[in-house]
Amino acid sequence: MYTKLLNKETKLAVVGLGYVGLPIALAFAEKLSVIGFDIDNNRLDQLKQGIDSGKEIAAETFLDKDILFTSSIDELRKASFYVIAMPTPIDRHNQPDLRALLSATHTIGGVLKPGDYVVYESTVYPGCTEEDCIPVLEQISGLKACAEFKVGYSPERINPGDKEHSLANTVKIVSACDEEALDAVEQVYALVVDAGLHRSPSIKVAEAAKIIENTQRDINIALMNELSIIFGRMGINTYDVLEAASTKWNFLPFSPGLVGGHCIGVDPYYLVHKAKELKYHPKMINSGRFVNDSMGHYVGKKIAKKIIAQGKNILGSRVLIMGITFKENVPDIRNSRAVDIVRELNDYGVETDVTDPYASPSEVEREYGFSLLEKVERTDYDAVIIAVPHKLYLRFDENYFLSITNEMAVLGDVKGIYRGRIEKMDYWSL
Repeated sequence: MYTKLLNKETKLAVVGLGYVGLPIALAFAEKLSVIGFDIDNNRLDQLKQGIDSGKEIAAETFLDKDILFTSSIDELRKASFYVIAMPTPIDRHNQPDLRALLSATHTIGGVLKPGDYVVYESTVYPGCTEEDCIPVLEQISGLKACAEFKVGYSPERINPGDKEHSLANTVKIVSACDEEALDAVEQVYALVVDAGLHRSPSIKVAEAAKIIENTQRDINIALMNELSIIFGRMGINTYDVLEAASTKWNFLPFSPGLVGGHCIGVDPYYLVHKAKELKYHPKMINSGRFVNDSMGHYVGKKIAKKIIAQGKNILGSRVLIMGITFKENVPDIRNSRAVDIVRELNDYGVETDVTDPYASPSEVEREYGFSLLEKVERTDYDAVIIAVPHKLYLRFDENYFLSITNEMAVLGDVKGIYRGRIEKMDYWSL
């Protein structure tokens, strides 16, 4: 398989061209003949013009690549090595939503040939590849896994907005259904990963390794958020505490904040789902999820109480929320916890304006039902909340905030980026 791909006697297909699939497809397209498959034709039209709406990939990255962007099943059949990079979100009940993953699996099952390879990159609970995906491939194709086609799992480690830790310079886990398949999967991924590959003893181990990466972060951030609530009641600043504690060599540098998006805020629920199937109800993971899912509402309550403490009527007061994406310096609004701040303040009768230099106004309107402010023109806000610490916000100073607020206004700084720089306003941070 490796030799055929390298000699371009066959093609590698990447199914799903989101923030994970696109960089993988373009990286492989430097060495191999690649099919970039997606069912979103608007997305494909943009990619054909060298435009990444996610703003992760620069236009020049598309140049001189051996890649065909397509939604054609007939084109997909020309591949022999399939990489599936579909999103794995949760539903409104915090249960795994595998519809996109299984739909892509069904599609690949329809084009699978003897000798083909299928490698999954999506984050799933341990056992999902072998228990949920492989049976679909076998049923649709009529072929037997491992005997007639090979299956691998190599979890993605793409971090949106992070230019330092790229596909090439981040160690990648590879696993497969047998040793022969593992050798081939390792060889293929070695073409695009310079940092090295870790051979997992099984697919299930690789799935588990991926799921605990974000679960560990979630629990650590939840601890910081809980500490922030405690320190807030003590009247001391959490970031001052963390700065002091960080002088010890083995103190872990986590900080409080809003935990949303499609990784840290989602992946632990996949592990919880699997644990419950095994008749175990994880207490620490669930507690961490509860704390982190509550923080947006906590921030909203704190700001509302501070406005009331200034002697103002909370009903009809006006607050500007700066930032609605799930993290700084990215346009992705999925599972944004900043939205919880907006909703909490609205429940108090507060009128809110929301602005974000990265988010798409149409996507925010469609996903959350409110409009983004194109330009901040009011000068009568009772509070301003920097919910997402975009780098563009670092250029503002206290005079700017004073110019858009009433007297005795509150500045809520979720991530503490203005700590030590605010003197005249009522300043608060986690």
